[in-house]
Amino acid sequence: MNLSEQLSVVAKEQSKKPAYIFQDNETSYMELEGAVSKVASQLSNMGIQKGDHIALVLGNSPYYIIGLYGALRAGAVVIPINPLYTENEISYILKNGDVKAVFTMDVLLDKFVGIAEELPMVNHVISCESNPNLQLEQYPFASKIITFSELIKHGDVSFKGPNVTEEDVAIILYTSGTTGKPKGAMLTHKNLFSNAKDVADYLTINENDRVIAALPMFHVFCLTVALNAPLMNGGTILILPKFSPQEVFRIANEYEATVFAGVPTMYNFLLQAAKTNSEATATFNSIRLCISGGAAMPVALLTAFEETFNVTISEGYGLSEASPVTCFNPLDRPRKPGSIGRNISNVENKVVDEMGEEVPVGEVGELVSRGPNIMKGYYKLPEETAVALRDGWLYTGDMARMDDEGYFYIVDRKKDMILVGGYNVYPREVEEVLYSHPNVTEVAVIGSPHPEQGEEVLAFVVKDDNALTEAQLIEFSRAHLAKYKVPSQITFLEELPKNTTGKILRKNLRELINQ
Repeated sequence: MNLSEQLSVVAKEQSKKPAYIFQDNETSYMELEGAVSKVASQLSNMGIQKGDHIALVLGNSPYYIIGLYGALRAGAVVIPINPLYTENEISYILKNGDVKAVFTMDVLLDKFVGIAEELPMVNHVISCESNPNLQLEQYPFASKIITFSELIKHGDVSFKGPNVTEEDVAIILYTSGTTGKPKGAMLTHKNLFSNAKDVADYLTINENDRVIAALPMFHVFCLTVALNAPLMNGGTILILPKFSPQEVFRIANEYEATVFAGVPTMYNFLLQAAKTNSEATATFNSIRLCISGGAAMPVALLTAFEETFNVTISEGYGLSEASPVTCFNPLDRPRKPGSIGRNISNVENKVVDEMGEEVPVGEVGELVSRGPNIMKGYYKLPEETAVALRDGWLYTGDMARMDDEGYFYIVDRKKDMILVGGYNVYPREVEEVLYSHPNVTEVAVIGSPHPEQGEEVLAFVVKDDNALTEAQLIEFSRAHLAKYKVPSQITFLEELPKNTTGKILRKNLRELINQ
């Protein structure tokens, strides 16, 4: 079984039920199933063969879901690309990923003008309409363009597609590339199907759920938790084109949403918005579960959100190379704040030392994972694959510890650890302390070279009280941290630099101190 086949099964069982709601318009499972088959058949007619690569340069929309499942049904390999990427970033992935066709919004076609000559292997550009007045003839690659409407109009609703095996690659996810060029993690049909199923089972996502998809669909967190998992089980996706606290509140209230998935930054924005909107908390009355991932959630933020909205946040952990989820806090017992939870079904995690040997309970080491969700490898990068995949285990690069009940705690990224006078300082520990100050809204901690101590601790803080000073926060830190962990400098910013999924960009902060 794979995602495309499971969609067909659900469409037969829940034909009239809404598969998704977008801009207050409902689309049934049968309508989605028909659109997927039509797109798949037309891709086949255009010469797309099993194993060919198709890119989705799209934001959150029905186009994304239909394009994704249509390409998979045609036997193609899908490469999601952030539509906010620059021309150079898009060009690199299209070339490195050997892409033959692209789905993109018509308003994004300008991004392809400057790179069109560099991409002779891209034979087809499917333009998804949003601007009826746009003249497609103006583009130098106009002969390659076909509109989504034209594509789907002549499609075959009964098209089944070629036979694909569970070991065939389904999606190549390019990592964000915070260090060097992005790498393409090859995820098979088995990887994606198993993780969507195991996540849905673990979090009891079912046909009664209405899941808010506010995370970017091109990101693997949204792809599995807020898109594939509900579709596999007959749930309904509430699509938000982009994250907005006010729109989340409206959608949650109007459609009685039951599940919200977000990164910590989103929860912070929702919490801040609720402070100025007394009616906001009531909009979450129907929410049975909030899911957090993508980055570690500060305990102070988690506690404040749960108290404000009267809802439980289940924090989990994952990465692109694992499709992505490996851990979640279980729902059948008390959640442990600060923990990423326990192994989800069929996935095993452990904490190891530099030699790959498991460390004692409570000690810090590198988190490694194995299971049916672990990637096949990095596209065209055998050496990097060999480093990441060893003896059947995925080495995550995250430092963690495990308690005596099997709960894991992320200490920090291995590469983000700060070495001060020979002592290890994990940024998250310092951030947790600063977050606990009542006037701190956001914080990020990095290390910076120091001539005597090797490195020093620097903090970047967003505050909600202009009277708060650097000296006061440093003194606050001294009361809660060992001397070598206390920030030597605190810089106040209006906002912290983030990528499109809300993850704080420490690389940009390091560039700030070098200016």
